Amino acid sequence: TAIVQFKSRTHAEQVVDELQFYINYIKEGDYYNTDAYKKTPFYIYADSSKAQLSGKNIRIKVLDQERFELSSNFSSSTVSGYHYGLKKSQTVTVPEGEWKKQFKFGDSIQLPFLNVIIDKRTESIKTGEWLFNFGNYWGTVNKYKSIAIRQEPSGSSILLLSLSGGNKQRLIDYINTSSVILERGELERKNKFAVSTIKYIDSSLVVQEKALKKSEQDLEDFKDKSQMLDAVTQNSDFNVKLTEFEIQKRGIQNKLNYYDNLNNYLLNKTDYTVIQAPSVVGIEEGSISAAVSRLIQLSEERKRREFAMRADAPVFRELDRDINAVKDVIYENITSSKSLLNRELSILYGQIGKVEALIKKLPKEQQEFLKIQRQFDVNQSTYNLYMAKRTEAELVRAANVSDVYVIDEAKDTGGGGTSRDSNINYLMALLIGLAIPVTLAFILTILDNYVHSPKDVEKLSKIPLIGVVGKMDHPTNLIVKDKPKSTIAESFRGIRSSLHFLYNQESLHGSRTIMVTSSVSGEGKTFTSINLATVFALSGKRTLLVGLDLRKPKIFDDFEIDNDLGVSNYLVNDCSLNEIIRSAGIENLDIALSGPVPPNPSELIMSKRAGEMIEQFKKDYDYVILDTPPLGLVADALEIAKHADATLYMIRQEYTRKAMLDVVNEKYNRKEIDNLSFVFNYFNERGKYGYGYGYGYGYGYGYGAYGNGYHENENRNSYLSIMKKWFKSIFKPKA
Repeated sequence: TAIVQFKSRTHAEQVVDELQFYINYIKEGDYYNTDAYKKTPFYIYADSSKAQLSGKNIRIKVLDQERFELSSNFSSSTVSGYHYGLKKSQTVTVPEGEWKKQFKFGDSIQLPFLNVIIDKRTESIKTGEWLFNFGNYWGTVNKYKSIAIRQEPSGSSILLLSLSGGNKQRLIDYINTSSVILERGELERKNKFAVSTIKYIDSSLVVQEKALKKSEQDLEDFKDKSQMLDAVTQNSDFNVKLTEFEIQKRGIQNKLNYYDNLNNYLLNKTDYTVIQAPSVVGIEEGSISAAVSRLIQLSEERKRREFAMRADAPVFRELDRDINAVKDVIYENITSSKSLLNRELSILYGQIGKVEALIKKLPKEQQEFLKIQRQFDVNQSTYNLYMAKRTEAELVRAANVSDVYVIDEAKDTGGGGTSRDSNINYLMALLIGLAIPVTLAFILTILDNYVHSPKDVEKLSKIPLIGVVGKMDHPTNLIVKDKPKSTIAESFRGIRSSLHFLYNQESLHGSRTIMVTSSVSGEGKTFTSINLATVFALSGKRTLLVGLDLRKPKIFDDFEIDNDLGVSNYLVNDCSLNEIIRSAGIENLDIALSGPVPPNPSELIMSKRAGEMIEQFKKDYDYVILDTPPLGLVADALEIAKHADATLYMIRQEYTRKAMLDVVNEKYNRKEIDNLSFVFNYFNERGKYGYGYGYGYGYGYGYGAYGNGYHENENRNSYLSIMKKWFKSIFKPKA
């Protein structure tokens, strides 16, 4: 039974309420917070009759030996609270925003969301900061229901209690208080008979005391009014005898009332643990007292077993049979005892009648006095009897001891932790060790905002991908000129072929203008413009490469031409159009450099003269390639796009951010740019997709099987091929 009670929810509630374990004391650390229960220089006593703020940390800053500051931050004016007395959630009002207030130790703090007394543990208190909060009540109760109990030795009545947790002092206090509360409960159940008897006597004493005071006052009043009473009258034998008879009559009536009440109680009630002792009213019959005591014992036994057994257990049927048998015995004793008492009462009434007949011969004033005196004596005797019975019941209660005895209290002996705790620690360390790289990889994936492959482009935009250009080490951007058989050159030829599908087929033989732009600088606009123009020129088309990035001109470096004269000069009417046209050193390819950087590049690009310049270029050349500023940074490219037949938007692998494509997607959806296509640049297929990816994008660009033997690529000897050559050289037969 004790084991079941220790593990019961009701018992855990009592201990948690006693210790107020729903208050959490917290000390902040560099890496994690710790349970600071009984490690703080203060303690908190909560008023359980009022609601408290629930689940929200409150900071307490000890300022000096007398004062402290409470602070918190609230996002709204109402938050969740909990009434620990009523065991239910409530909404409490709080000051919205940052809240701070100073208090003195020992003062009663009464706020809409906090009702506590915070006092010092010791006279001298150290300064510092801590946190505290009111936690989940039922979560706390369920936590301590898991107390471990074992019989030591097995099958004995000695119980060994143990708990595990992060604060040893909490566990010690819970185990010790749990034992005290169980001991107190057992003693209360054992004293229930005596307590109920004392309660009954106390209620009777209140009534009897009032009656005694009234009769005493009546006697004094009568004596004051009548001066003719002599000592003989006051000490009349009639009065003495009649008083004795009245006391006997009241005693018999009390016994009869007790029997009637007991009979009705047994018929209408099922809890027999609160029946008053028969001795309270002077019933000394051994059979009735023993039967009532036995009934109380059986009822107590039944209630104890209800903790551990189901309601339909066979033991309850046996107990109920015993209880009913004892009740039948009590009913029989009540019937026989009442019959005897009624006969005694009839005889007593006859004796009282004889004495009253003699008293009636006395003068009326004497009769009145004797009546008042007799009432006072009867009340005095009854009051004294109740006082004596109460003293007896108090002695019985004081003599009772609990069946629960604490052999050794829980105590901090310096130990702590078990092998199972160590295993858990190892497991936790392993999980943390695995979680760190997984979490890091997850975070890096989430934070990775760069475009890695053509498939990423297809997922991020509806704009078609017209070509993919690989990665190749070369000192200049003139790869198509220097290595016309390379995979890079083939990529640009593939882009050239794909561009034919973007043009208006009705004017297929007219001049074409292609604008090259990107999100930001460094994504390969100039590289693509130069090589695309070279591809068109090598195919026999009169091609002009125009540098329209007036802010950061670059083309002149690769062709080793001075940038002293160019588009910016023409746009300010500083030279003629023919003067800015220069030969690129490649057949069919001319260049119009950007010229010196002007102070107002946007205004020049947006001018009417710029549009007329591009239109003149269209008349003079088959293909005009426009190298423009980044579309994501300046608006110049949008103005130039009005004159272009097709626009190539550069994306560089692991350089272009995914969010940058939102701008071009928006402009594409609004139809601000016509014939827009993506070119994926600087793609390294080895680390991503293997050989031969993207054959459909411009007839290949990697070092795949199709390219081997057809393309002029750099020699990339693998470690395996080097090792094979080394072995062949060693084992080569000598002539």
